[in-house]
Amino acid sequence: MFAGSGNHRIIPAVRKAEDLQKACDSEWPMIFLLIGDLFTVKQYVRQGLEAGKKVFLHVDFIGGLGSDPLVVKYIAEKIGPTGIISTKNHMVKQAKKCGLLAIQRLFLIDTSALEHGINNVRQNESDALEVMPGLIPRVITELSSSTSRPIIAGGLIKDHQEIEAALQAGASAVSMGNPELWHSFAQA
Repeated sequence: MFAGSGNHRIIPAVRKAEDLQKACDSEWPMIFLLIGDLFTVKQYVRQGLEAGKKVFLHVDFIGGLGSDPLVVKYIAEKIGPTGIISTKNHMVKQAKKCGLLAIQRLFLIDTSALEHGINNVRQNESDALEVMPGLIPRVITELSSSTSRPIIAGGLIKDHQEIEAALQAGASAVSMGNPELWHSFAQA
C-alpha cells in the first residue's frame, strides 16, 4: 500500500474542504484528510472512499473528538476510513487494535526528536511513518535505515525538485497539500 512505486508516489493531503473533490478526481489512489469535525468527517471519508481512494484520517486534527483512545474505536466503527494518521503513539496502537491501518507522524526538529521518534516506532505497530518536514533528505535516509516501515515525506514541499529529493533519499511517497503539485507531478 505504501510501496512508493508507480502511482503511489504522491499523496494529496487535503487541508481545505474545497480541495477534497480535487483529490478525489486526481489519479492518486490515497488521500490524507486533515479537515473535518464531528459533524462533517463521516461525509468527507465517504466521499473519498466512494471515489475509490484509500482514506487516512488525521485524527489529531478532527474537531470535537479529542485524543482518548476510545475515539479511534468510534472512528473505526462509525466513520470507517482506511486508516488514521496521528502524532500520538497511543492512538496508533489503538488503531491497530481496531483493525485500521496507522501512520505515525513524526516532527523531526532536532536529534532528540529523531531519537524519540525511532523509539516510538519500535514500540508501536504503525504501518508507515510520515516525516515532517519533508525537506530533510539526510534524515529521511537515516530514518529509513533504522526501520523497515515505509517513509512518507510531508510538509513544506513546494516543487518537483523537493519531491524528487525526498524520494531519492528513501521516502516511499510524498504527501502535500498543494493541488497544483498533485496534478503537475502526475504529468511530469
